[in-house]
Amino acid sequence: MKNKKQGQVYVWPLCTRIVHWSIAFSFTIAFILSFYENKLNYHVAIGTIFGLMLVYRIVWGFIGPRYATFNTFKLNLSQLKYYFVEKIENRYRDIPAGHNPASSWYTLLVLFLGSIIVTTGLLLYGIQEAKGYLSFLNSDYYQYSNILFSIHIYTTYTLLAWVFIHITGVLIEQFYHKTNMVFAMITGYKKAKGEDTQLCQPKNITSYIFLILSVFVLFIILDGKENPFVKNRFANIDYQKESPIFYKKCGKCHKTYPTFLLTEKSWIRIVDGLDNHFGERITDQNISKEERIEIKNYLVTHSAETSTREVAVKITASVKDARPRAITKTKLWRDIHKDIPRDIFKKREIKDKSNCFACHKNIEKGDLEDINIKYNY
Repeated sequence: MKNKKQGQVYVWPLCTRIVHWSIAFSFTIAFILSFYENKLNYHVAIGTIFGLMLVYRIVWGFIGPRYATFNTFKLNLSQLKYYFVEKIENRYRDIPAGHNPASSWYTLLVLFLGSIIVTTGLLLYGIQEAKGYLSFLNSDYYQYSNILFSIHIYTTYTLLAWVFIHITGVLIEQFYHKTNMVFAMITGYKKAKGEDTQLCQPKNITSYIFLILSVFVLFIILDGKENPFVKNRFANIDYQKESPIFYKKCGKCHKTYPTFLLTEKSWIRIVDGLDNHFGERITDQNISKEERIEIKNYLVTHSAETSTREVAVKITASVKDARPRAITKTKLWRDIHKDIPRDIFKKREIKDKSNCFACHKNIEKGDLEDINIKYNY
């Protein structure tokens, strides 16, 4: 069969090109979003698209058209060595229509490292954040979250380094070897020898159905509401119902802080020190001895040590043997809020750094979702 364009080979069908750029852009965007705490749902949504595109590419490696399947990859090390030798010795050598040895290995590397990134990301979302389909793992496997996080981070940076190497190689092909490589994954055509690829209609339709479903998943996760993709295993707490005495007595002067924000020792220190409660003297007329005992028991029973919420576990690790009387006195709080200008806490809407309720919507219900953090003061 004659090629459509003389001197060029149609290598990459449109669906393949879409997936290629989806992998590239989703990885890049998810990486950038990872630096913004309140954009976690966006990071997860884009990361999920990255994962779905990897799944597609792996399947495509077995059932795809010519030049896309793994059996066309050049994975012999002698071929890889000859590829680089020829690049140096012959600037205008002929290039293969499909994957060359370097791009063959790079594709497998992306699929391998990308799969690790996505897998650890999903596990972290379920274990550390207690969200999504894997949230049931939170209570039993939280101790592995630091290991998973390290693997997730270091694998991401490893892949990022290889991305830059890949881009460098493509630019060398484009400007030194004059192979027009940059545009190959845009137009689908390569300046190479070979026959045009053909994609049968069923596979073509299947590809676009997969892409449409992926977009649907993206919007479902971006919604950030109560759906199985993002639902938190920890429901909002009704302190008035759980402990009427705690809610009534402590909530009379201030909103109820989540009990898991301080450790057992801290709560004992606070309740036992009501004679000087942040400058106020709480007497038996305010809270009776029996009520103090009931409140203390409730706080101790629901302290940070008893919870596998992310913030609770981190607070417990942060304070160690200390017993701070306020969350703002912990190293964790200082580390999280270190980039916030001090004058922000003096604004009329906030007034003091202890006013967590100004920036954290529904915190009085135990809700510390990243997407509920208010930044626009």
